[in-house]
Amino acid sequence: MNFGLTEKQIELRAKVREFAEKEVKPVAAFNDEHEKFDVELTKKMGKLGLLGMCVPQEYGGQGLDTLSYIIAVEELARVDGSTAATIAADNSLGIGPIKDYGTKEQKEKYLPKLCKDHLWGFGLTEETAGSDSRGTKSTAKKVDNQWVVNGTKIFITNSATPMTLGSTIQVISGESNGKPEFTAFLIENTTPGFTQRPMDRKMMWRASNTGELKFNNVKLNDENILGKPGDGSHIMLATLDGGRLSIGAMGLGCAQGAFEMALEYSKQREQFGKPVCKFQAVSFMLAEMAMKIEAARELLYKACRMKDAHMPYGKQAAMAKLYCSQVATEVCDKAVQVMGGHGLLKDFNMERFYRDQRILQIGEGTSEILKLVISRYIGC
Repeated sequence: MNFGLTEKQIELRAKVREFAEKEVKPVAAFNDEHEKFDVELTKKMGKLGLLGMCVPQEYGGQGLDTLSYIIAVEELARVDGSTAATIAADNSLGIGPIKDYGTKEQKEKYLPKLCKDHLWGFGLTEETAGSDSRGTKSTAKKVDNQWVVNGTKIFITNSATPMTLGSTIQVISGESNGKPEFTAFLIENTTPGFTQRPMDRKMMWRASNTGELKFNNVKLNDENILGKPGDGSHIMLATLDGGRLSIGAMGLGCAQGAFEMALEYSKQREQFGKPVCKFQAVSFMLAEMAMKIEAARELLYKACRMKDAHMPYGKQAAMAKLYCSQVATEVCDKAVQVMGGHGLLKDFNMERFYRDQRILQIGEGTSEILKLVISRYIGC
């Protein structure tokens, strides 16, 4: 399989990198410090075409392939995890299910707005549901030809911003053969009885929006169902496969950015009369960082190409997400070591990268769950 990039993909990388350096980097530290979800910055990314990247042009999207989208997330994460998280969650988790499973009417209603200047959440996680995707307790009961929804969702990215139009949620809608039946619903933020609250004071992605969603006798119609009744679990889990690629890209970009910071610092910082990169202990750490980043990129890009070729890619997505998150952890830790005390100061971006990498071992499947997924693919 050829892992060379096309001319368009190379041009896209350059365009997003320039945007990240000029527009994201100058405000990243401020937004992180003040836990500010940057509406204006997100609108700029919409104008750049970073919302709805893989959505067909007929619905207002860019019609790009998966790898192109992943490259964009990687370049944003190279500068700031919060900004990358906004784009990753929006494209993979917010827009993805509607694009892949929505009716023509649902696509026409929502996708043009989501490709321009609105966001959409993905409501799976609850206190009892996360790694156990079927641990959902939120319910939807049919009463007089309407669905009455009650429950709570937590840790839902992009769900409680001024730009958020709504969320896709999984609820228990009945029973089949004595087991819960799950259905996915599309619910707009202005629906009566539906409230959203930002979850603040996070260690990481402080400028990314995370929300708690509550449903108090929310009334929905059959037209709000995504897919078919009972397809909820399938839709949510299939969406997570694609989402793992974007989290892998965030790990890759985070590692790349941390490595570049450590390398530059090591060439400028002198001890015993020479740059610290000339000491074998430091140069070997940097060499290992470069090697693991390269290996992670090859694994992630392969998984993207398999998805674009319509090949089964679940195993590769799990492997890519797991390995990229591990590489981000290792590289950020070693980068702090190279930078010493400066790597621990908020005045240096490395401190933010070190915090941001921690979520990558949890979101879109914990490292432990991914090892379980991979073990099943290999027949264990």
